[in-house]
Amino acid sequence: MNVRVRYFASIREAIGQGSETVQVRGETLAALRDELIARGEPYASALARGKAVRMALDQDMSDEAAALREGCEVAFFPPVTGG
Repeated sequence: MNVRVRYFASIREAIGQGSETVQVRGETLAALRDELIARGEPYASALARGKAVRMALDQDMSDEAAALREGCEVAFFPPVTGG
């Protein structure tokens, strides 16, 4: 299925682009993240397991078990703090 992936802040800077359409084989956010990591650098270091990465599915904060749908929008961004 095809999903639109958006990258924000330091993840966008590391990957070198703000968005792309990705054909994904898996069915969850975790599977998408793993497929992107498997592409190698710069995805591997920007989205690495053990790194704090927040995810949203169709603009709702989601965990890795969230199910993907054809044409959905996924966003990856680092945790942010405010003050």
